[in-house]
Amino acid sequence: MNQRTGSTESVAIIGLGYVGLPLLLDFAKSGARVIGFDTDVAKVEQLNAGRSYIAHLRDEVAAASKTTGGFEATADFSRISEVEAIIICVPTPLNQQHEPDLSHVRQTLDSIQPYLQKGQIISLESTTYPGTTEEEILPRVAAAGLTVGEDIHVVYSPERLDPGPESISSRHIPKVVSGVTSSCLQKGTTLYAVVFDGVVPVSSPKVAEFSKLLENIYRAVNIGLINEMKMVAQVMNIDIWESIEAASTKPFGFTPFTPGPGLGGHCVPIDPFYLTWKAKEYGYHSHFIELAGRINRSMPKFVVERVKEALASREKILQESRVLVIGVSYKSNIGDTRESPAFALMDLLSSHGAAVDYYDPHVLEIGETRDFPQWKGKQSIEWSQGLVQDYDCLLISTMHDLIDREQLEQWAQLIVDTRNTVNSNQDHVFSA
Repeated sequence: MNQRTGSTESVAIIGLGYVGLPLLLDFAKSGARVIGFDTDVAKVEQLNAGRSYIAHLRDEVAAASKTTGGFEATADFSRISEVEAIIICVPTPLNQQHEPDLSHVRQTLDSIQPYLQKGQIISLESTTYPGTTEEEILPRVAAAGLTVGEDIHVVYSPERLDPGPESISSRHIPKVVSGVTSSCLQKGTTLYAVVFDGVVPVSSPKVAEFSKLLENIYRAVNIGLINEMKMVAQVMNIDIWESIEAASTKPFGFTPFTPGPGLGGHCVPIDPFYLTWKAKEYGYHSHFIELAGRINRSMPKFVVERVKEALASREKILQESRVLVIGVSYKSNIGDTRESPAFALMDLLSSHGAAVDYYDPHVLEIGETRDFPQWKGKQSIEWSQGLVQDYDCLLISTMHDLIDREQLEQWAQLIVDTRNTVNSNQDHVFSA
């Protein structure tokens, strides 16, 4: 710790994905010496060569790698002993039973425990259930012979990043920070004030952990509501998008959410399960959250039924059709496919006998997925009139700016649009 400025001079970022890598760059810009840690050696090698595996961060990584000090990446956890601050940004997925999987957090803590030093601060940023910080970190710190609040400081500060080239700069997103003790909170606030314009201190790690879940469950529940409203509007032959636009003119009491083919991303589809699982320990069954989850998970089936209806209008059947899914990332203009509903759509279409391909300029080849390993290695088709017009139906799951909408509308025989991205006043366009 720099005694004159109070800033942290050396920082370790563990987990260099969509959350960890931007944070590493933010600390590097602040002038701190930053070491990024990841078990993926390929990521480490790319970063040390000044290359980014996340498309919208390419320029930033290249620029940061050339600055004095800058950053370096490693898979050697013994180097944890070199830094003042340790920030953990590893995944917290669900297991096959849709229960919290903290294996990445636990493995990280076990890897760094032998190298912890007096004077360090540990911050967990991974989304998790209330109690994780104290239940998982404190025993390991104690086993290292360190006293929390004196020898070492432990905080929880949930990530709030919205991945993408057009998202709000992380610096401008207020940073919630908590500490196990008042001294921990003070150290955590000082750490994050270096790279965030606003820091929001809260009374305990459990409050901060709960706040992160609340943010994402709020989105999941409201998306579930608007998805159900879309299905109701469909049977009533009402344009849900026009209704949303009309309701949005109310200056109070209404926040617009948009329907889609299902939930995707690293937080919203997963976080509700963290809270419902933990709530059961207290004898509470979270009906409302689980209902929203069931609605959101049902959306791919609704969309495929619309594909069937659209094909039937052309006297075609799904099992004899070729379907091109447009966009397999979970949101526009990025290549992140985590929990993308596109894979459920592809699975359902295939199970009904359709021949399924996809086009996504940000995902040239499908990598590992938790629930859909059969699609690993499948490659995006090339974008050409000759190829596109040969499909019986184009199903828009995610639209990117790189996709030429005019060509899509002109080349397609039939379009089923889940995102309201093309002109719906055309005979060959169906909303879903």
